[in-house]
Amino acid sequence: MLRKARGVFGIGAADAPATRTTESEAAALCHTYEELGLGFFWSTDAEGRVTYLSPGAHALLAEDGSAMGASFLGLFLKAGNESEGERTLPFAFARKGRFEKVTVRSERVDGETLWWAISGEPIMQRGEFAGFRGHCEDITGERRSAEESSHMAMHDALTGLLNRRHMSQLLERTLTQSSQQRSPCAIMLIDLDRFKQVNDTLGHAAGDALLKQVAARLVRVVGDKEKVSRLGGDEFQVIMPGIDDRGVLGDLATSIITSISQPYTIDGSRCLIGASVGVAVSPFDGDDSDSLVRNADLALYAAKGGGRGRFRFFSADLLKAAADRRLLEEDLHDALQKNELEIHYQPVVRAADNHVVGVEALVRWNHPEHGAVSPARFIPIAEESNLIKGIGEWVLRHACEEAAAWPGRLRVAVNVSPVQFADDGFPALVASALANSGLDPELLELEITESVFLQEGGATNDRFKALKSLGVRLALDDFGTGYSSLGYLKTAPFDKIKIDQSFVRGATEAGSRNRAIIAAIVALAQALEMDTTAEGVESFDQFDLMKSLNVTLVQGYIYSKPISNAEFVAKINEGNWTIEPSGPAFQRHDRHAMFRRIGAIHDNHYYPVVLRNLSVSGALIEGLVDVPVGTEFVIDLGEGQLAVARVRRSRKRQQGLEFEQALVPDGNGGLCTRHRASPYQLAAAGLPQGPKGDGVQPVGPHLIGGGEDGKPSMPAFGMASDWKGAAMRAEAA
Repeated sequence: MLRKARGVFGIGAADAPATRTTESEAAALCHTYEELGLGFFWSTDAEGRVTYLSPGAHALLAEDGSAMGASFLGLFLKAGNESEGERTLPFAFARKGRFEKVTVRSERVDGETLWWAISGEPIMQRGEFAGFRGHCEDITGERRSAEESSHMAMHDALTGLLNRRHMSQLLERTLTQSSQQRSPCAIMLIDLDRFKQVNDTLGHAAGDALLKQVAARLVRVVGDKEKVSRLGGDEFQVIMPGIDDRGVLGDLATSIITSISQPYTIDGSRCLIGASVGVAVSPFDGDDSDSLVRNADLALYAAKGGGRGRFRFFSADLLKAAADRRLLEEDLHDALQKNELEIHYQPVVRAADNHVVGVEALVRWNHPEHGAVSPARFIPIAEESNLIKGIGEWVLRHACEEAAAWPGRLRVAVNVSPVQFADDGFPALVASALANSGLDPELLELEITESVFLQEGGATNDRFKALKSLGVRLALDDFGTGYSSLGYLKTAPFDKIKIDQSFVRGATEAGSRNRAIIAAIVALAQALEMDTTAEGVESFDQFDLMKSLNVTLVQGYIYSKPISNAEFVAKINEGNWTIEPSGPAFQRHDRHAMFRRIGAIHDNHYYPVVLRNLSVSGALIEGLVDVPVGTEFVIDLGEGQLAVARVRRSRKRQQGLEFEQALVPDGNGGLCTRHRASPYQLAAAGLPQGPKGDGVQPVGPHLIGGGEDGKPSMPAFGMASDWKGAAMRAEAA
């Protein structure tokens, strides 16, 4: 101990008696130092066996026996978890030189890991190495504190998810690796809908509790906590390395929206929120973190602008769409004053005898420059810009006035937005519209969606009571597509349940569960003595199924599209109005009509053509002549979207194509390919980054058909003589 004290405290040898007193004092100080647990001493022989170990360290490092004579290195775990560049104790021992604060780990019997800082210097006797003596310190507390500080710096304190800083660093590293490996990486930005309402009504503590539950649901859906981050507020981000399949990404986004939209219980209060998701994929939508996040944010904005509760993939036209949306919003402000809005009516027909029993009022906008603007475009704009209340009031009053003038007793159904319904003055508005028009209240049916129940409480119930006291009928619209809960059906006085067309359209497909869902809805409505209306029925297989399931009323193109009031009145005046159903025998995939330039690749030639319509399974193109049935093309839909297709019918300059692999929804009512060719692949194939050019262009190695040995061949097909002029006129328009 005396020799050790000299080494540790730098005490030299002396022959005077005072020196022995000093050495005794030093030994006492060492003993006190050990007893206080401020640190411990150790020594070994030349073979690294323990010759001394402070009692405190001995108790921690050799719980199951004596450390004396054992390997000093064997008291500690082998290196492996130390940070990069950290020195190791075996290396220090092998050098047989002085070392300071080498970090090592040990493990207790109960499995607890301890961290140590080891310092030592060699013992030299007659010029020969005789072992080590040194100092060790238990730094477990400091190490854990540092790890906790590091964790807090990189994780969100509320949810425990990665924070913005950590996610940014992770995204940078992932994109660097993806670029080197030429592999994709997808990110999703998630924004909660109506979260502010929870904060405002239940308080910030409830909002924090809700965010924790949202984080837990996100982790369950994604399956990996290290891929999910909270960016701040009610914004989250998910990173999905190696995935570019937009079918998979769309399914994941849908699962996220569905999970987050389920009810929450916070301190005994039930609340409901929603979510919107924007998706961007590298390298197609950006090859660095800034551009990828910016484009995902644009997609998120488009998803929220499209009605919330949906996802959207980024596409290059989003910038232009955002500008067009701003202009459309400006024009919508003046649409009422300029008499650009009108109401069309779609018949609601009793399926049993084809008798028209009512209509649904649907607003239409005739824009002076753009013509008919789809409600799917301008209604979300109206809701976001708070124009919906004014438009909704105009529709309600106008529909009541026109319905009051109809012969007979046909009901008119009017859609009510959640914003309208939330207004305390809404029942008074309905009363005013009825009084001014003279319409019998029993003939007015208000269609209300499930989202009005997001804010439960006495105000909602009072509003229902006030409306029913007026004598109007209430229909629950789009049942099953939003925030379904059977709880509100116990008290809300609905007269009808409307089955959303999304259930109808998929009900006749093989393996679909929609049939069972519709049957359950009908059974529920019958038990509650409510009518049922199936929306969007277009084909006879759908119509026959609805009748077999005892759906009361049918609405859709199988009977009639929405028509103007003048046309509707003319039909009524003919007498007892019945409509014979007519339409295709079987459901067909929706066709999106358009006039857009794309490319068709055959052999080593790139043909510019026009896309006239697009569906999940195929397309109609225009611009080529003399194309035999059975010809295969690679269709370039732009932005790396390549689809292999076969000509199924060919007539003059139009060809009907069938895709080898079905398209998937793009989250905005459109379609897209599952996968995209990266810019690297397009360049390697000698293809342009997007459809361009007016004539046939040679491209790289042929993709479909072609000459022998990859040699260039002559174009196989001619271009329609007037295609260029038609395309230019379309672009100018």
